[in-house]
Amino acid sequence: MTSPRRSGPFGEGDWVRLTDPKGRRHNIQLVPGREFSTKKGQIRHDDILGQPEGIVVETALGHPYQAFRPLLFEYVVSMPRGAAIIYPKDAAQIVAMADIFPGARVVEAGAGSGSLSTYLLRAVGAEGHVGSYELREDFAETARRNVEQIMGEAPANWSLTIGDVRETMTETEVDRLILDMVDPWSCVELAVERLVPGGIVCAYVATTTQLSRFVETLRADGGFTEPHAWETLVRDWHLEGLAVRPDHKMNGHTAFLVTARRMAPGHRSIGKSRRPAPGAYGPDYLGPRPVDLDD
Repeated sequence: MTSPRRSGPFGEGDWVRLTDPKGRRHNIQLVPGREFSTKKGQIRHDDILGQPEGIVVETALGHPYQAFRPLLFEYVVSMPRGAAIIYPKDAAQIVAMADIFPGARVVEAGAGSGSLSTYLLRAVGAEGHVGSYELREDFAETARRNVEQIMGEAPANWSLTIGDVRETMTETEVDRLILDMVDPWSCVELAVERLVPGGIVCAYVATTTQLSRFVETLRADGGFTEPHAWETLVRDWHLEGLAVRPDHKMNGHTAFLVTARRMAPGHRSIGKSRRPAPGAYGPDYLGPRPVDLDD
């Protein structure tokens, strides 16, 4: 299997993103002699094969479609999935805010459907390594197929392990640990053992209770810098003449992201001086209690 083409004429096996005048989009894989059915008529694959990106192809009924290779963010939102995917807005934040650099050694706990795995592999480059761990075999198989489809083959610098990362992780020194799991706080000890000094742990969590428990577990450990938590909201804009306004719909909450850096062995974080709000650690709080809080 060869790597997919990123430029040049469309060839057999290439994916094409078709967009009509109303913005409706379809991803198709080119096969000689095949046709794609739309409500506006058939599109012959042979009319696209051998043509450059950016052509306008018409259906048998004369309805126009623009044809481009799908960008990664366009492909992952429509690819086959078992587990829910990490959406492009969050994947971009992970790559940027967790500082995934060329040559980085990254471990991903929770491969899901493979969307983040592909972003990580692109970011670390040929000299880096991504180790993905997934509890469910069916999810792992979906992730493997998706990564191979996007990358052209299973990259040599990618390993996919079926099992609990806390029990099966083989990497001993990693630069980044990405946790996409229900209970990321259970991996804090693993992060202490395997992250290099200055390395980053990053958790992707859906609820405020998960967010709180993970952050307080990091604080209680003392071996990490003060956690930084945020979410990203994306809103498109309507643009037509002088009618320029925000869209009525937006890509709102998907998850929270949290990052913290590993301290050097034997050194504890100076933390952050803060006065907890009254009731912040009341009887309903299930996480670790704060220690050494300054007035």
